[in-house]
Amino acid sequence: MSGAPAIETSGLRKTYRTRRGRQVAVQGLDLHVPAGGVHGFLGPNGSGKTTSIRMLLGLINADSGTMTIFGHPVPDDLPAVIDRVGAIVESPKFFPAFSGRTNLELLAGAIGAPKSRVGEVLEATHLADRAKDHYAAYSLGMKQRLAVAATLLKDPDLLIFDEPTNGLDPAGIREVRDTMRDLGQRGKTVLVSSHILAEVEQVADTVSIIGRGHLLASGSVSAILGSQGTTVVRVGVSEPDRAATLLAYEGWTTRREGTHLVVEGASDPAAVTRALALAGLYVHELTPVVPDLESVFLDLTTHEQLGAPPTSRASRWGGRK
Repeated sequence: MSGAPAIETSGLRKTYRTRRGRQVAVQGLDLHVPAGGVHGFLGPNGSGKTTSIRMLLGLINADSGTMTIFGHPVPDDLPAVIDRVGAIVESPKFFPAFSGRTNLELLAGAIGAPKSRVGEVLEATHLADRAKDHYAAYSLGMKQRLAVAATLLKDPDLLIFDEPTNGLDPAGIREVRDTMRDLGQRGKTVLVSSHILAEVEQVADTVSIIGRGHLLASGSVSAILGSQGTTVVRVGVSEPDRAATLLAYEGWTTRREGTHLVVEGASDPAAVTRALALAGLYVHELTPVVPDLESVFLDLTTHEQLGAPPTSRASRWGGRK
């Protein structure tokens, strides 16, 4: 179905029975993942990310709600679309004594993928020069990229990765990040579930942030970061305590950060400079504080833990309701 989003859910809900009664893992989740590019699926540990992915893949049943993949309702129509989906939800199993290429050739034969795809996916994941090495000799990053290569054997349109950089060193994280970026640029849709915001921000085109199983914010990364609506500046001034008192009197929120002040709420950075200069306090540094996904994420999830209504906050950042 052309034009359909890669993934869409509405009112998705899942509960588990525990010794203390029913525990809600996902509650009323409305998720929209556009086709093409990298979509970050973000939330604290225990927020329902893995549960949502497992429901999408038909590994567990939803209590209620609807789900579609490329316009096909799942799980009912999953057989019609499953060949278009590749996923890494748990650590894949490979034969340690076999080479990366041999592992992929065995898997290709088992799933009916053409053997010619093995060389192509090794190139796509930048493993071609290490294809003859034993899997046991691979670094953690290379093992994860081989898992990505395995998902590519059937040339899927949608790839779902659940916390793909867990346990990796910085080099391994960079390898996996570059692989995801390349896939998105080739027209694939990559859904990456993660709580490592700095990594996702470097590769994601769009994101959804969830907390306690429901949507808090969703949209393009640029829109979410660009719609904070408040100017924040870092100010260097000779008398920071006196300056803080003055700026608070002006109605702006201030906090100390070492010898500097962080000022929030001014309509224009120049207004901060002007207010201080009128009081005989001269600024020697004025730096805009650029928001990042981590600050948005922490703001959203902190307020969620404190019980702030998620609907108003989701709409503030372009959330789909």
